[in-house]
Amino acid sequence: MTEPIRILMCAPDHYDVDYVINPWMEGNIHKSSRDKAVEQWSKLNFVLNEIAQVDLVPGQQGVPDMVFTANAGLVLGDNAVLSRFYHPERQGEEPYFKQWFEDNGFNLFELPQDLPFEGAGDALLDREGRWLWAGYGFRSELDSHPYLAKWLDIEVLSLRLIDERFYHLDTCFCPLSGGYLLYYPGAFDSYSNHIIEGRVPAEKRIAIAETDAINFACNSVNVGQSVVMNKASDSLKQRLADVGFEVIETPLTEFLKAGGAAKCLTLRINEPVLPDVHASTPVESRVLQMEGHLLDAGIMNRSLDLVVDNGGSFKVLNFNLGVERQSTSSAEVRVSAPDHEVMEKIMSQLIELGAVIPDEEVSNAIIETCDLDGVAPDDFYVSNIYPTEVKVNNQWIRVQKQRMDGAIVISDSSHGVTAECRILRDLNQGDRVIVGVEGIRTVRKKSNREPKVKEEFSFMGAGVSSERRVELVVEQIAWELRQIRDRGGKVVVTAGPVVIHTGGAKHLSRLIRDGYVQGLLGGNAIAVHDIEQSLMGTSLGVDMQKGTPVRGGHRHHLKVINTVRRYGSIAQAVDAGIITHGIMYECVKHHVPFALAGSIRDDGPLPDTQMDLIKAQSEYAQLLEGTDMILMLSTMLHSIGVGNMTPAGVKMVCVDINPAVVTKLSDRGSVESVGVVTDVGLFLSLLVNQLDKLTSPYHQV
Repeated sequence: MTEPIRILMCAPDHYDVDYVINPWMEGNIHKSSRDKAVEQWSKLNFVLNEIAQVDLVPGQQGVPDMVFTANAGLVLGDNAVLSRFYHPERQGEEPYFKQWFEDNGFNLFELPQDLPFEGAGDALLDREGRWLWAGYGFRSELDSHPYLAKWLDIEVLSLRLIDERFYHLDTCFCPLSGGYLLYYPGAFDSYSNHIIEGRVPAEKRIAIAETDAINFACNSVNVGQSVVMNKASDSLKQRLADVGFEVIETPLTEFLKAGGAAKCLTLRINEPVLPDVHASTPVESRVLQMEGHLLDAGIMNRSLDLVVDNGGSFKVLNFNLGVERQSTSSAEVRVSAPDHEVMEKIMSQLIELGAVIPDEEVSNAIIETCDLDGVAPDDFYVSNIYPTEVKVNNQWIRVQKQRMDGAIVISDSSHGVTAECRILRDLNQGDRVIVGVEGIRTVRKKSNREPKVKEEFSFMGAGVSSERRVELVVEQIAWELRQIRDRGGKVVVTAGPVVIHTGGAKHLSRLIRDGYVQGLLGGNAIAVHDIEQSLMGTSLGVDMQKGTPVRGGHRHHLKVINTVRRYGSIAQAVDAGIITHGIMYECVKHHVPFALAGSIRDDGPLPDTQMDLIKAQSEYAQLLEGTDMILMLSTMLHSIGVGNMTPAGVKMVCVDINPAVVTKLSDRGSVESVGVVTDVGLFLSLLVNQLDKLTSPYHQV
């Protein structure tokens, strides 16, 4: 004879909404009717007694949520894992539930005091007994899942909850007999939905709409073919009927005020053990170290948010706060992820923020060989802008040619093992490339509060300066430009045609002429419109003095292109006296190299414009070598390209009237970049005027 299903309940003798620990409780403090709650609970108890055996645990004064027995713990066979409640308001329930389990002969397992796990509210057995679904994100911690796997000897599948209304797994997820699943996909992140879809066939997944979800249709008690719940829509009842289930509705509105319904009010206490099912959990954990101005520079918050946003969990093991303004802080954080794939994703981003694994725990980097030209191995590590070191043969090696979005290639030379960033197209068959995130660390400045050296931006904060701060920012950019020039440094400008349209050409020309610019990057358009202004006084056919269109002006840029092509190059046109002023003129006259990258929209183009994209990128990269500062003047496409080629340590100033462009460049993560939202012509005018005020010596060669 089959043992009847046993369910544990607690009468609502002391039930009330006394506090707020979930969204359902908001506005419901002491608004629940005790009499109505008893009536609704009694009806549920009656229904369940018809299909199962109900045991009772006595309620206790001062713990009103004890009525939600699902959170007492998790039972499998004779073993029970006791809950560790997240909120102090519910922690008083723990000894009473523990006593009940002890009195009823269960083998008890207790999690560490500071590791939250809220029982069968966040851990639901597949009704076929094949695995355990475990939720995390609001109440239970991911780090509890390996304990469940070990103690209960069962595979654990971790699901991340992302909608605070569904704070427990059982509020939005209900395994049913026969391998069916009733659930609300919107409560989970995409990765968790992927796991669900991988384990439960489409024909057995019953995904519900939000309307049913907020009526706690998933918070149901399943016994055989009966599904007991608060309320269900007609369509949901029909879907369940179509696959052989009978819905039994019993109103539980008083308990919804506290965020619970049928399942929350019950705990199954005779879950069978399948002999051929054994422990497994893919949860991974890493201990990381961080150092710097973790709080005031926002690094700590960014790191922890990154972990959670990517589906992981964390615990701050140690945190040492700097005692002085200039002091750095340090932290030790354990990061957990539901599987290796998620951990790799989290780690790659934490590495960019400067987090490191303790050196004694760091393995050598994993290296795989390219089997095709221009193709990296799967899971290759994608480089970032920050100085990077890799561990090879138990030695840390600095990566050369640091840049964004490249692969790291390991080579043997007469000087030993070397590492360098290389873009995908430059990879060769046989190249040894680092994959994964093992044995990789970035070298970040500990602080932006360290004593300033003359090369540092004093106004830096990797942010975007508003209009009202433009003059202040310009003052400090001018100071930096003067310093770089006087010590023989290198400034590269990447500029778009807007520089010409806004009247900035004469100011940029002045910067070149006075020795503040050592390289110019742009497209065909910046050169064409600059030369058009020089030869014809127009830009895009608009008179630059009057601001009005010139009859036939739409042909001017083509005439300019044709003229330059006749002479063979911009330099030859300058030498011939055809071009007598402007940006390109000053570049030629003062031997400032430039690179013009073409595009599909270019007319002509000019003979100097490199229409081979690969060659253009190489020319850009060559001109950027050794750069101290980059001025990005109103050209999103070229600025982003330049940013990807530039390692950390190079000061970048992005100027554009469009805040989205400025933000995109600033968001690349460099602490040595600043965005200025303003008219680029105005910016250049202010910059030249400020430079005129400075008196540092300069001797032009």
